[in-house]
Amino acid sequence: MNLTVPNLLSILRMGLIPWFVISVLDGNATQALWIFAIAGVTDALDGFIARFWHQQSALGAYLDPLADKLLLVTAYVMLAIPNLRTGFVIPAWVTALVITRDVVIVVVALVLHLAVGLSRFPPSPLSKINTAAQLLAIIGVLLSSRGPLFEAAASFLVFLVAALTIGSGIEYIYRANRMAAHRE
Repeated sequence: MNLTVPNLLSILRMGLIPWFVISVLDGNATQALWIFAIAGVTDALDGFIARFWHQQSALGAYLDPLADKLLLVTAYVMLAIPNLRTGFVIPAWVTALVITRDVVIVVVALVLHLAVGLSRFPPSPLSKINTAAQLLAIIGVLLSSRGPLFEAAASFLVFLVAALTIGSGIEYIYRANRMAAHRE
């Protein structure tokens, strides 16, 4: 196992998840926001260090997206629980949509790998925009208890995430069909 600095940062990001959960359960949105921000910094740093100092690894190719998805899914699930005093509550259907899209992408990638030997299924620009919107929505929700303007921004971001999640999910299925057709 190659435990490079970027891989250790991904592991640290996963280690922050329980602390994020505890902060949300305690109704401490400010602490949860700081933990989420620190996790975001570790994500940016691991990618930068891996590229700049040529520390990319096969382990990192799995750890980094796994840490990202675990953090995002945990945040969406926790912030969909009503009465936790963290501000705007993400509608359960938006959380289900976010999780379903990720599951569909993993299943489609696995099927493409097994059926036609496709080993790379890179994210599209729309998918990257969706991920950025998901992150901003979490930040917005954690700030939403600070006043009506923040709550309105959080609401807008959450519904933007819903639209982008649907759009990027449809795009992934379309791209998967095209990739499979070209490989057969």
